[in-house]
Amino acid sequence: MKLNQGVEWALHCCVNMAWAPVGEPISSGRLAELYKLPPAYLNKQLQCLVRAGVLQSVSGPKGGFHLARRADRISVLDVVLAIEGRDLAFRCDGILANCPGSDADEDYLRSCIISQSMRQAELAWRTELARQSVAGMAQSLERRFPQARVDALAQLLAANGGRD
Repeated sequence: MKLNQGVEWALHCCVNMAWAPVGEPISSGRLAELYKLPPAYLNKQLQCLVRAGVLQSVSGPKGGFHLARRADRISVLDVVLAIEGRDLAFRCDGILANCPGSDADEDYLRSCIISQSMRQAELAWRTELARQSVAGMAQSLERRFPQARVDALAQLLAANGGRD
């Protein structure tokens, strides 16, 4: 399974927003600058998070984005699905029905061992991502890199007047 690079970008941005004061918008331009990302493409990812209800957008000269709900209520899976979409990674086309001796009445989508294995793996993956929250990631990052929060917020909220 290969995920879009926007998933990484979105998760990092959500962690930064988890560190910001509640309701304090962070501009996409500042986030793009912090991570040296293309601003237009990052903004596109952030808009996906808005449509999914993960972020809220604030317009105006001091606008930007902030979390739509508490960081402990936003799962990593919420972010992944907002960027990647809700479709399953594996789609069984039931090709066993094309084999010689196949039974026309058999539901190969359900009975196929390969399909079952792939569905179980995806369920385990989604369950693990749903278990992890943006708040938990922010706390882990801060424990490992104690200065990360201070440094990021200093750049992202610098004098509040330098927003894009």
